[in-house]
Amino acid sequence: MRLMQGTFSALPDFTDDEIKAQIQYAIDNGWALGVEFTDDPHPRNVLWEMWGLPMFDTRDAAGAMTEVTACRDAYPNHYIRVTAYDASLGRQTTALSFIVNRPQHEPGFRLDRQETADRQIRYTLHSYAADRPSGDRYGNGSV
Repeated sequence: MRLMQGTFSALPDFTDDEIKAQIQYAIDNGWALGVEFTDDPHPRNVLWEMWGLPMFDTRDAAGAMTEVTACRDAYPNHYIRVTAYDASLGRQTTALSFIVNRPQHEPGFRLDRQETADRQIRYTLHSYAADRPSGDRYGNGSV
């Protein structure tokens, strides 16, 4: 199963040159950049771990690509994304977010159904990766 979060998720994975072009687009629009990573990509988990500090004054995509590469080297089996923040509205607004690294094997999710009072049915998503300990969820490529 391929995780579909952020812009461009339905497309094939970007090359480094394509990632760099998107980063430069964000910089050209005056957006601050952040590199984030996680091993729990649940759709409601929007607070991924921040790699380093946000890049407010970056003017060249090569500097941001250095951070992406460093994060990939440190967490090769995690999801890594670049997020661009637009502060023009007076608050932090995500203008662009896209995945730049995926684990080799993406185990996917299951839909859990729970019947409650008055015949109500509740559904939740459960990540198969979350069955393994944090930090070891994508370690060896198997579930």
